[in-house]
Amino acid sequence: MPEELKNIGEEYQRLSKDGFDAVVRSFAEVNKSFQALAAEMTDYSKRAFEDGFRAWEQLLGAKSVGQMIEIQSQYAKKAYDTYVSEMSKLGELYLASARKASKPIEQAATRKVP
Repeated sequence: MPEELKNIGEEYQRLSKDGFDAVVRSFAEVNKSFQALAAEMTDYSKRAFEDGFRAWEQLLGAKSVGQMIEIQSQYAKKAYDTYVSEMSKLGELYLASARKASKPIEQAATRKVP
């Protein structure tokens, strides 16, 4: 009986360590993903600002109301298309992040107890 209790204790200790290691790996993946998302959002914000500034400069140089409307229409279309594309990209990054972060925990949970 004492040997069985010792084996149970050792197995519990191993499973606890494996679980802790899985959580640490999972948090590391989440950290990497947040860094990638932050970089992507920073790049998008920078591009959006530059596009808006360029449109403003073009509006200042417009010779007619018609030209102003055309510049504004082109800017609005580009801004919308860029936004939709960026949101799709961010959605994919979030999904990939969730998959990567859950993988170590899934692996630890599916290990068989001897």
